[in-house]
Amino acid sequence: MYDFQLARPRSLPEAVEAMQAEEAQPLSGGQTLIPTLKARLGAPGTLVDLTGIAELKGISRSGDVLRIGGATRHADVAGSAEVQGAIPALAALAGKIGDPAVRNRGTIGGSLANNDPAACYPSAALGLGATLHTSAGRAIAADDFFLGLFETALEERELLTAAAFPVPLAADYQKFEQPASRFALVGVFVARFADGARVAVTGASEGGVFRWAEAEQALSADFSLSALDGMSHPAEGMIGDLHGSPRYRAHLVGVLTRRAVAACG
Repeated sequence: MYDFQLARPRSLPEAVEAMQAEEAQPLSGGQTLIPTLKARLGAPGTLVDLTGIAELKGISRSGDVLRIGGATRHADVAGSAEVQGAIPALAALAGKIGDPAVRNRGTIGGSLANNDPAACYPSAALGLGATLHTSAGRAIAADDFFLGLFETALEERELLTAAAFPVPLAADYQKFEQPASRFALVGVFVARFADGARVAVTGASEGGVFRWAEAEQALSADFSLSALDGMSHPAEGMIGDLHGSPRYRAHLVGVLTRRAVAACG
């Protein structure tokens, strides 16, 4: 690693102030950032440790909205009775991220802000139509937040403070793991609401997480497996690598979508 300064704010205002330092970088769970620094692929002047800020942690429900603080760990999301009762699919998703070491350090805000193209949480945020809250007081719809590979609508020095998830009638996440990394080779999050369905896909596209509009339209009209009869996702724009061709990933999108719909009941 290169030399850097370490700031440990105890409140959100202190964190915002610390982020004004030259080449400041926020540190949440560090599951992506620390390996990046060890490989000397990043050289921040100051790391701003968010783990000591109580107001960035915690889970609460108000009506039909589940709010999760940005510094809340994956393990806490997975084990939360509040999440399990409101959106069981979200708790199940969190419980399958990485391994116990990752789940006990990694945070939901870090995952969403990093926007890895194979990460699980972005598909949940997009599939549930979440709203992402920031240190600048902005509330950004998930549809406007994810802009591409490792790119989001966050401004420089802006922090992701919380994610607010509408509670669906039913939801399910299906993940085809890459066995070495446990990231999603393809992951599909399906959510059913009174006004329609949402289908979000991660791990498959060269452009990052996306919504499958054709499947959403069919499921909004008739939320059943038969609504997807004869439907397949095109291979164009899908990732192709040693783990799977674009055609293979496109096929998995269809398979996992059907499994998720079946699991929704």
